Amino acid sequence: MIERYTLPEMGSLWTDEQKYRNWLQVELAACDALASLGQIPEDDLKQIHEKADFDIKRIQTIEAEVRHDVIAFLTAVNEKVGPSGRFIHLGLTSSDVLDTALALQLIQSLDLILARLGDLIHITKAKARLHRNTVMVGRTHGIHAEPITFGFKLAGWLAELLRHESRLVAVRCRVAVGKLSGAVGTYANLDPKVEALTCAQLGLTPDLAATQIISRDHHAEFVQALALLGTSIERFCVEIRNLQRTDVLEVEEFFAKGQKGSSAMPHKRNPITSEQLTGLARLLRSHAIAALENMPLWHERDISHSSVERVILPDSAILTHYMVVKFSDMLDKLEVYPDNMLRNLNRYGGVIFSQRVLLALVAKGLTREDAYKLVQSNAHSAWNTVDGDFRSRLETNPEVAQYLNSEELASCFDPTVHLKNLQTVFDRLDV
Repeated sequence: MIERYTLPEMGSLWTDEQKYRNWLQVELAACDALASLGQIPEDDLKQIHEKADFDIKRIQTIEAEVRHDVIAFLTAVNEKVGPSGRFIHLGLTSSDVLDTALALQLIQSLDLILARLGDLIHITKAKARLHRNTVMVGRTHGIHAEPITFGFKLAGWLAELLRHESRLVAVRCRVAVGKLSGAVGTYANLDPKVEALTCAQLGLTPDLAATQIISRDHHAEFVQALALLGTSIERFCVEIRNLQRTDVLEVEEFFAKGQKGSSAMPHKRNPITSEQLTGLARLLRSHAIAALENMPLWHERDISHSSVERVILPDSAILTHYMVVKFSDMLDKLEVYPDNMLRNLNRYGGVIFSQRVLLALVAKGLTREDAYKLVQSNAHSAWNTVDGDFRSRLETNPEVAQYLNSEELASCFDPTVHLKNLQTVFDRLDV
């Protein structure tokens, strides 16, 4: 399923070609709005739609002289349109075009990320369903705790991904805003109806109160939402890296035929994709900081945010898309080793069942304090010793035998007791 993805699809949204196409789309929609209000003759509007186009090299040549990207763009377009081009950009300021077109890029990017995130959610749910009864040890502080299932672990990932999906849908609504309100946002040279009609044609809504620009909290939220998603992917990858450690080896990234893990050590099978994605998440978080720094601008605007956004917005979108695709592929092909999970679960004679023994002793009348001391002393005697066997120590302990018979003690080591209520979680997630 993953093979059908083409990673360049996000990159294509952030090329100069696509940027100028979006600019032109905004300009043409504004012309349509002006024409509907009787401010552009029908013949001129027809000429604009038929001839409006650009040549990137020509734009670059003009920009080298005028040092202004929007003026260079408009000049190049007007060279193709001719006299009717005088109606293009009528009453607008550069940021009317830049910010409205940028909104198109943001929602196009989010639509693509949401589509890929939907695939990841599907893969995660399928894996969780497959392993809902694959018993493994749960760990806290990196130390064995009590039994869970691998499917339950994945269910937690699934719930997190669903929250990200909800966040991105909400962010999409908030960044889908445009503005065509002039130099400082007062509509001095443009009827507000033009903005409303233009935005409606573009699938946007007018910003509630723009200055010369759309306030950068919109864009900061976009980057932060992507950084959150990237950090969740990092969390999952760190877990996989820990579970792939040689002394654990409960899961493992797929290792292709002919793949090499080390130039020096032929035995190596490293979690390279997890490590790669862990590193990329750090970049995303750094972009989130830069996006926050872009919010406090001088008065109605300055351009200190512009150079930053030329890096962090395409970079964040492309990185997030790449991370979702790569992690989807890795999770889809992840090797899972249930036998190793059971082996680790029963290390040192099943010390992780200590709470069950504690509760059984308390139920038989022993005080919690005395029961805790008894169980702990036997658990610690078994812990991290070559022949450590917690269960055997309990079975031969006369004090334990006063309270629990062999059948009652054996029931304390049944892992299914710990799993009996997990169906509640699986039902919530339709796993």
